[in-house]
Amino acid sequence: MRPIPRVVFAGTHSGCGKTTLASGLMAALAARGLIVQPFKVGPDFIDPTHHSAICGRTSRNLDPFMMGEAGVRETFVRASAGADIAVVEGVMGLYDGLEGTDIASTAHVAKILDAPVLLVVDAGGASRSVHAMVRGYAGFDPAVRVAGTIFNRIGSPRHLAMIEETKSLPVYGGIPRRKDLAVGSRHLGLAMAAETGAMAGFGAVVEETCDLPGIIDLARSAPPLPAPVEPPTRPEAGVRIGIALDAAFCFYYADNLDRLAWAGAEPVFFSPMTDRLPDVDALYFGGGYPELHAEALAASRCREDVRRAVDDGMPVYGECGGLAYLTERLATAEGDYPMAGVLPAATEMTGRIQGLGYVEARVVGTTPVLAPGSAFRGHEFHYSLLDCAPDARFVLDLLRGRGIDGGRDGLAVQNAVGQYTHAYFPEGFAETLVRAGEAYRRS
Repeated sequence: MRPIPRVVFAGTHSGCGKTTLASGLMAALAARGLIVQPFKVGPDFIDPTHHSAICGRTSRNLDPFMMGEAGVRETFVRASAGADIAVVEGVMGLYDGLEGTDIASTAHVAKILDAPVLLVVDAGGASRSVHAMVRGYAGFDPAVRVAGTIFNRIGSPRHLAMIEETKSLPVYGGIPRRKDLAVGSRHLGLAMAAETGAMAGFGAVVEETCDLPGIIDLARSAPPLPAPVEPPTRPEAGVRIGIALDAAFCFYYADNLDRLAWAGAEPVFFSPMTDRLPDVDALYFGGGYPELHAEALAASRCREDVRRAVDDGMPVYGECGGLAYLTERLATAEGDYPMAGVLPAATEMTGRIQGLGYVEARVVGTTPVLAPGSAFRGHEFHYSLLDCAPDARFVLDLLRGRGIDGGRDGLAVQNAVGQYTHAYFPEGFAETLVRAGEAYRRS
């Protein structure tokens, strides 16, 4: 068993301030010299970039739907090694899970980790009434330990004093309204950490207005967790997998990159906007914002390199933004740009969400990139549509999710596959891609 001080930062609902306050808590703890391991409940790619920048440690996603309960525990314990405290930022409201259930909710993760919960409550426009809400959240599921509250958008010291007069749970802080600290957003969520350092600015606010020693003691009250399963012995790295990583391609689950390394891959990071294609045996294009950088992607000779590599038989795997890059063209509000031209489709950005939610996928076609007959889970979130050629070949059937064509995903040509689904790699997924790269290298 391993003692891991930990706390889950939950909210009553989206927009109550849990992201900024969780990031502020991480910054305040780090400023005190503590080694902080950050986590994010759910499939989100953006909040973890802020966590990682603040803590200097890679933030990990914890998602029971994609990972399973055992996977959540394994990732949490393994990633927390060497940390003084773990801070888990929740998703949506505390009890909001898959299709109205508990599954993959913040409460679900808190129960898996046997972790105390700090509830962030928006107190704007209310005083004593907030306790009715707090009592409801604290008593809704007795298996969830809602251990205290932090009230956000406090109007004045008197406002906080009125709230504390009839408190039903310990109050660990009252955060005043701060219009000067804000993080910009766009169609897929907040700006990435590389674009703004605003999140770290909340550290001083949390230090000034919250009971940090009390929060640390609360985190230390969490019971020990079982020691993690040792990761598999890593084979000698012999397959070089090029991973697109820049402002256009920045959505990757850290566990997926770990699994590629465990399978024997040597990651070679490059920018399709500024670099030529490196000497690699396979390619992985994650999601991100190719629509914001379409002009640079179109001007780069890398897209021609990618097309030649696919013609030569190189295995290529792309997700969401990576899928768009692999198509023939990308139409945005600013123009129509040529892309890699690997997949027989054109991508068009639209003004509304075209796919959002969890995905369950089954491989039904033949491709060396995805193991035939295998299945995996993931998530989709996109504002684009694909206009595919009439003879387009799909290798994924979706039991859940929209994909490219109303339940079909995984557009495939030769040894390249592009899909809207951001997959959480199950056992064998990374190995399949690595074996495909090895076969290509030997050919």
